[in-house]
Amino acid sequence: MKHLKLIFITFVSISIFVSCSSDDTVNIDPETLSPLEAYEEFDIAYGSDSEQVFDLYLPPNRNSDTKIIILVHGGGWTSGDKTDMTDIAEIIKLQLPNYAIANINYRLADEDNFAYPMQINDITSVVDYLENNQDIYTISDDIGFIGASAGAHLSMLWSYAFDTESQVDMVCSIVGPTNFTDPAYLDNPVFQELSSAFGITLTIDFLEEMSPYHRVTSSAPPTILFYGGEDPLIPSSQGMDMSDILQELNVTHEFNFYPSEGHGWGGANWIDSVIRLKGFIETHM
Repeated sequence: MKHLKLIFITFVSISIFVSCSSDDTVNIDPETLSPLEAYEEFDIAYGSDSEQVFDLYLPPNRNSDTKIIILVHGGGWTSGDKTDMTDIAEIIKLQLPNYAIANINYRLADEDNFAYPMQINDITSVVDYLENNQDIYTISDDIGFIGASAGAHLSMLWSYAFDTESQVDMVCSIVGPTNFTDPAYLDNPVFQELSSAFGITLTIDFLEEMSPYHRVTSSAPPTILFYGGEDPLIPSSQGMDMSDILQELNVTHEFNFYPSEGHGWGGANWIDSVIRLKGFIETHM
């Protein structure tokens, strides 16, 4: 979604303010990967598809308690790329220098490959890859998610329904869909246009299955939400209803709503967003 580019552009402006084997083993000599030094690796393959790659940023002076923030790009489940999140990765490196970062690609939906559960399975594969290699990379198996738009949907859904080992310490949704049974979203022409990404008749049961709102439980990780009141793609009710259900379940969360903003914003409101996100990560990871 081209509107989402505003998110990434504003992250840049804030900076002044402030090939794998079958067993997922890294082909790196651990002695050359010193935990005292920063390390970056790009297009690490976690599967056989060309889209199943991620970039890894490891901080210097890391240890077995170093936690990982996983970035999940948007694009309506059918487009987008991890490069869309590169500026966010750079901000995290500056503002939260003790965290590792995994900036992921996932298989994009098309007429032959549907978004759900394919993209959830890809996130699982990334998490498994990192866990299998945590000793080599000198990182922990504790993770957090920052997702934007469709990537926020995937981040919440995985954290609430597929984190079987309780590894997720926090999840951030930046303008992410939460409830596909919400008439305000279901009747949105944009969603109708994108519904082919899911490839089947959209029954209520299926819509609930892929909705974070319907999959969240009282054991969900701390969640921070960012939504705009003038978003043409994501109705305000998506964030408000998600906040309400988290409150009802007594899940630690923070809801940030900017009434005059759309599908991404800049200026003072984005400075506020970055400060709040930084504080939330430092508190819960």
